[in-house]
Amino acid sequence: MNYRHAYHAGNFADVMKHAALALVVESLKRKDTPFFALDTHAGLGAYDLESVAADKTGEYRDGIAKILDRSDVPAAFEPYLTAVRTWNQGGGLRWYPGSPEVIRAMMRPQDRLALVELHPEDVVELRRRFAGDRRVGVHHLDGYVAAKGLLPPPERRGLVLIDPPFEVKDELERLRVALRRMRKLWPTGIVLVWYPIKGREPVRRFHQAIKDEGGPKTLAAELLIRPDDDPFRLNGSGLLVINPPWRLEEALTEALAWLAKVLAPVQGRHSLDWLIAEEVSSLV
Repeated sequence: MNYRHAYHAGNFADVMKHAALALVVESLKRKDTPFFALDTHAGLGAYDLESVAADKTGEYRDGIAKILDRSDVPAAFEPYLTAVRTWNQGGGLRWYPGSPEVIRAMMRPQDRLALVELHPEDVVELRRRFAGDRRVGVHHLDGYVAAKGLLPPPERRGLVLIDPPFEVKDELERLRVALRRMRKLWPTGIVLVWYPIKGREPVRRFHQAIKDEGGPKTLAAELLIRPDDDPFRLNGSGLLVINPPWRLEEALTEALAWLAKVLAPVQGRHSLDWLIAEEVSSLV
């Protein structure tokens, strides 16, 4: 409960995660029928980049600040950057929309969003921020627990974003158990799971566990800004996508190749790997 995303808002991991999130939402909007979105670790919803916390680390300067005004940005970034620019209509870069506001910026009147947050101060801010928007519900709960009561949604189509703070050592194991439950509750839902890349071995074990359990098609996308050989610093950003929408792999391939070159010209690299290429029966 000590983690505060205000220190990291708009960093390279946010850019990757929110660009992919926006692409998924855009794909859901191709059909007129409503969709449901669940954000299990919603945070504050949006962040002031001139705050003491953001200024202390300055991580956004090596993330969103490096790409917002470039003229060579791939088309795959446009849904995401449109949301960021909407928050900074006077020019410059003062505000950064977190995942709740990225999703809300793209929602239609018929769509629905559930925001779950455990930190009591953040819940108060979320309720203030989204008050009056009948499409959005805010829940003061543990994100993994909330999924039991909120899935499957009546809309039957949509996405879950799981973006934990990774404050506990067994977070990847908690994720694996939560994903097993979610796949049973909502086998057709799109699930995006963010994970940090520090050392390679914990990620390798997590990927192997996902492969061993089987289930829907699952894509692992990663962006590294430095070698993944130091377990004490954030070297890269990973995103697991269960039931990825059509052509997401193609869009992410272009986007991440460009992002690696822009954010880390010397050491940057990216990868996209199918952990489960075709749906297989679960082994558990």
